[in-house]
Formats: sequence, structure tokens, C-alpha cells
Amino acid sequence: MNKTVLIVGGNSGIGAEVVSKCLAAGDDVHLVLRSPDEISASVTSKQVYDARNTDAETLVLPDVLDTVIYCPGTIRLKPFHRMTAEDMLEDMEVNAFGAAKMIQAVLPKLKKSQTAGGPSVVMFSSVAAQTGLAFHASISMAKAAVEGLTLSLASELAPAGIRVNAIAPSLTDTPLAAALLNSDAKREACASRHPINKVGTATGIAGLVNYLISEDAAFVTGQIFKVDGGMSALK
Repeated sequence: MNKTVLIVGGNSGIGAEVVSKCLAAGDDVHLVLRSPDEISASVTSKQVYDARNTDAETLVLPDVLDTVIYCPGTIRLKPFHRMTAEDMLEDMEVNAFGAAKMIQAVLPKLKKSQTAGGPSVVMFSSVAAQTGLAFHASISMAKAAVEGLTLSLASELAPAGIRVNAIAPSLTDTPLAAALLNSDAKREACASRHPINKVGTATGIAGLVNYLISEDAAFVTGQIFKVDGGMSALK
């Protein structure tokens, strides 16, 4: 059964791969993102959306949504003593507040879904939310908020049949992480921090998203999936 999918973000990296997989599955894809003109994929609709500044209530969306996938994120690595209140607020707004505001705005549309497997929400956390990493204080706080939101909403929305899950990757080869992977030496150093000696791929993570929004995942909710090459669990 094809789904009506809202993807927030989606112009590059993991979001772009999610768009591709949803289109390949025949889904009706609606995108809201900061730069819709950059998207050439044949989606049903594209609208401008900035997680920090746009009122989600003003978006023109289908009356019924089966899935919401919230992709916007930040990577801000700074020593804690140099972190400003503005840095921390921006990370929180993009990663956590933006997700909460969007889900709140479209919740009535999700409640109307009759899709097999039930309507679903997927958000993105980070390995840094549960694993202590130096220079990650701001993003750790923001992504921990995403995980708390995931668990709370999964509980609150379960009676309505709405599933809510999050994916917590480690470093993934995307444009957002380009500055950390822009040389062979950097890439090798980043890979060596993971027990499996690799960095993640956008395609692999998008595949997990594809599963979580499918009928096969009808019994999966309230989970934080650690896609981190073993970093958070292995030594």
C-alpha cells in the first residue's frame, strides 16, 4: 500500500536518500525544506520551511498523512567554554523544537491515516546523546531532547495507533559531515573510532527509515535505533 509521506528536509545526505527510497516505493511524497529549488526529484509538492523560523501551521499539506520523517540536524563541535547561548539555542531549535512543532501541527492528519502498519513518525538523534563525546555538549543536549520526545510521544500516541521511533547514527558520510571527512587521513581517523572500522552511509540509514515506516514495522514503536558501527556498545 502506497503511503502519503511528509519529509522535512531532504535536499541532501540522509534526507535525499529517504526521498529516493520513498519515491521508488511509489509513495506520495511531500517535501518541506529550506531550499526546495535544489530538489529535482519528482515529488508531489515542495514548500519552503525553516525549522527555526517557519510556522508549520501555515504549510499547505494533504488532509491525511501516513508518515512524517524529520531530517533537519546540525553538527556543531566546539569546546564547552566557547559555546554560546545562541549556539545552543540554534541546535535545540533545529533538532528538537522544530521536530516537536512539526509533529504537533500535523498530528490531526496522522490520526486520520488508515495505512497498513499504522501511521508513523521517524526522527533523528545521534550517538552523542547517550555516549559521552568531547566537544559535543550542544548537539548532545539537543539530540537527547529528541530521544525524550520520541519516547514520550510513542507512549502518548500509542492509543491512536501512531508509531514513533528515532535513529541515532554515528558519523555518516553526508554533506553535513563533509568537513570531518574531507581527506583520506580524516576519513581513516573517523573510521578507526568505530569498532567496525567504517563510517556510516546515507543509503544504509535510509534503508532503516524505509523499514520503520513500512507495514513490516507495525509492532515497532518507542525505539532509539543505534546505527553507530558499534561505538556506543563495543570496545
